[in-house]
Amino acid sequence: MKFGFIMFPTRDAIPPGAFGRLLEERGFESLFMPDHTHIPAVTPERYDVLGLAPEFKNGMDAFVALGAIAEATTTLQIGTAVLLVTERDPIVTAKEVASVDVLSGGRMNFGVGPGWINQEMRNHGTEPATRWKVMRERVEAMKEIWTGDIAAYHGDFVNFEHVTSWPKPVRRPHPPILVAGNGPTVARRVVAYGDEWIPMVRPGVLDHIAEFKRTVRKPGSDEPIPVTLFGGDIDDVAAYAAAGVDRVLFWVRPLGTAAMTKTVDEMARILGPRLPTL
Repeated sequence: MKFGFIMFPTRDAIPPGAFGRLLEERGFESLFMPDHTHIPAVTPERYDVLGLAPEFKNGMDAFVALGAIAEATTTLQIGTAVLLVTERDPIVTAKEVASVDVLSGGRMNFGVGPGWINQEMRNHGTEPATRWKVMRERVEAMKEIWTGDIAAYHGDFVNFEHVTSWPKPVRRPHPPILVAGNGPTVARRVVAYGDEWIPMVRPGVLDHIAEFKRTVRKPGSDEPIPVTLFGGDIDDVAAYAAAGVDRVLFWVRPLGTAAMTKTVDEMARILGPRLPTL
């Protein structure tokens, strides 16, 4: 099982590149960035934004942060956990993902989700009721851009043809797509247009993961589909391993360089032999 981190990069926190170097030096496998373009100041569903930590609205853009991490590291896996593709233009996003993959030498992992703050989606022109279909079409459209010299896609929400876009990703056919969701139909989505599953820690999630690893396969394959669990607790890593989790992302609050170094060093000490020897 591999171990990584997820943190909103903010103005007062450890810089993304420095955080990436710190994790790489301590033997951690990955660093993923969350995504919120904004947080609505007013929303009819007020519980969508009630009690959110400040970094949800103060966090930097995920791709800008990932570019900095890519340039500062050499082996660390990087990615999004998760990018809200219902709020992102697919042509622009395809270029951003490919650009980060090139800058990192093929270390980009593309975690995708539909979002859960309804007014945030509406501000980008997506109706919450259609978010899962919008996400699927945008991911499928990006695959066409990454894999074809001249791309076309025709759906209900995405429609283009004769699109040329470079650079192409280093990792072929494209960076792995990690599909988010904890509901009963998520396996169908992972199989349909993803490569891996990235659930959040929730009650019952380990039973769901164990069942997923036992029963879900891509067509024509006997290999279990990888699972990245985000929001993990360091005290529960043995249970995660028993359930079949392949990667755990520990979600940490944004901290300054000194405080984050202390936190990472303590987690590395606790994990001990579970981390690779550098």
